[in-house]
Amino acid sequence: MTRMTSIPQSPLAAARSAQPVRILGIDPGSQRTGVGIIDVASDGRCTYVHAMALKLLDADDFPARLGLLCEGLNAVIDEWRPQQVAIETVFMAKSATSALKLGHARGAALATVVLKHLPVSEYAPRVIKQSLVGNGAADKVQVQHMVRLLLNLPDAKLQADAADALAVALTHAHMSATQTRTGVAINQLRRRG
Repeated sequence: MTRMTSIPQSPLAAARSAQPVRILGIDPGSQRTGVGIIDVASDGRCTYVHAMALKLLDADDFPARLGLLCEGLNAVIDEWRPQQVAIETVFMAKSATSALKLGHARGAALATVVLKHLPVSEYAPRVIKQSLVGNGAADKVQVQHMVRLLLNLPDAKLQADAADALAVALTHAHMSATQTRTGVAINQLRRRG
């Protein structure tokens, strides 16, 4: 399910009135959190800006990992100045413990961006895969291929978490452009898929 915490202006609509809109995509994780940044131009073209994985395993314990996540995300936001944020929702993990840890990491990421007063949109993994590959059950290799293709990146292997974060940002750009063209809210577009 796609949910919007606040209703940000569509990247395409905002780009028509000014400079490109910068979107930060986040793929939350308790060991590594992917961040990917794209710019969306007035014609809807998406351009790669930055991507990386915040490595959290250097922390002494799980609360310290969450602290590293918040610090790293703050640094990314301060350096790259995104105007909108898109984040992947929690999927059912293999165990309850894994799901809880993922939920904590996602909560830490959400709190960090909300404290920066950035509008946040949320997308389920299936919606992201459907948006980029055309198949909600696509595998990571297919998603990474489409991210490279859509952003005109070299064939060099993208770090998986960073590629997933770019996929989240691209999904937000595409869904927002469709919303702008059709006038249909993103959550209603998802129900039609």
